[in-house]
Order: sequence, then structure tokens, then C-alpha cells
Amino acid sequence: MERLLMSQDPVDDVLVPDLIVPSRTVGYTKGHETREMILRSALGILIEEGWQAMSMRRIAASCGIKFGNLTYHYRTREELVRELLEAVISAYEREFETTVYQSGLTPEQRLERYCSLVLEDIQSKKTTRLFPELWALSNHDQFVHDRMHELYARARAPINDIVALMRPDLQQKDCDDLSLFISFSMEGSTVFAGYAKPFLSSMPQIKRISIKSFINIVNTYVPEI
Repeated sequence: MERLLMSQDPVDDVLVPDLIVPSRTVGYTKGHETREMILRSALGILIEEGWQAMSMRRIAASCGIKFGNLTYHYRTREELVRELLEAVISAYEREFETTVYQSGLTPEQRLERYCSLVLEDIQSKKTTRLFPELWALSNHDQFVHDRMHELYARARAPINDIVALMRPDLQQKDCDDLSLFISFSMEGSTVFAGYAKPFLSSMPQIKRISIKSFINIVNTYVPEI
């Protein structure tokens, strides 16, 4: 097992792109660059100032465009947030596809790569500030609550695939539970060892412990009868 943690092709320091702005197939399809500018401005405000500061007028001012021009692309803040989160998760999905789903890797190596990518990303300013902000908001805003759970379900999908490969004897519910456990175990480290957090310097050790533990848990898990 130790060999898996000392791979020849580490995933350390992988930077997930901030956004992959989706193309529109219906409605207003032009202005891709303008929409990307709007979404990047909204993301920057969320990271630096928080949700309360991210009004439509504040975004328009940050972009240097008229409010009417902004609402031409995004009629409401909810519509803008939906596309912003889609752009964020699309960036992760592309990185998972590139890093995790390479041919020739064992399932254990795939899990190692996935967890390395996530734990490295947690240390970025974007991730440390953006996701806790949105999760806190989801306690009071049903729209954000639903979008965040959709986003994380998509983010967990690669873990579920890997667990199923590692343990084809398990039922789907068992794979779901193991994937959820791995996901929230990693995400929970954000408030302790994320960007500018007290235990950031311990993240290399945390990452080694986590990956070894997750591989062992999946390989040895015995469902309750």
C-alpha cells in the first residue's frame, strides 16, 4: 500500500481552473467573453467580500458595464449563480477526467489521484473561501442549498466509480456511503487546514494519512448485515 502513496507521477500542486464557462444552446448564445467576465467578477466578489456583497449592481460595477447589460445576460442573481456554479464544477470535472481517469491506473491509484487533487485544491484561497461561504448560506437559502447538493453530487461521482471498481462485491448503497465519507472527511479539513488556516502547514502529513486511510477503509469495509 505504501507504494501507492509514493507514486512516480504525483498530482501535487495541480491547480484546478477557476471556471469553465458553459456554452449556451438556447436563448442568447453570443457574448461568451462578456459572460465569462461577469462570472469571474462574481466569483472574485464572493471570494474577497462574501455573498452579501455580491449584488447584481455590484457585479455590474466590478465589470465596468451597465446594469441593463448585465441583466441582458443574466436576468436574476439566481440565474447568474446557477451558471457560476456550473462553471466551477465543470472545471473540477475536466480536471478529474484529465488526472483521475487516465488509462493504465489501478483503482487505488485513481483514488490516490482524486484525493491528492482535492486536498491540494482545498489549500487555495478560492476553495477555502468560496465553498464554506456557500454552505453557510445554504442553511437559509433553499436555492443555494439545492445547487450546492447538486454540485457535490457531481463531485462525488468519480469517487463512487473508483469505490465500485475497488469493491465490486459491495451494493450501490455501500459505495455511496463510502464515497460520502471520503468526500466530507476531506472537505471538513478546509476550515482547519485551508488557505491561511492554523494547520495549513500540516496538510502534507494530513494528505498522506488521509489517502492511506481511505484506501484501507475501502479495501477492508464490511457492510452491516
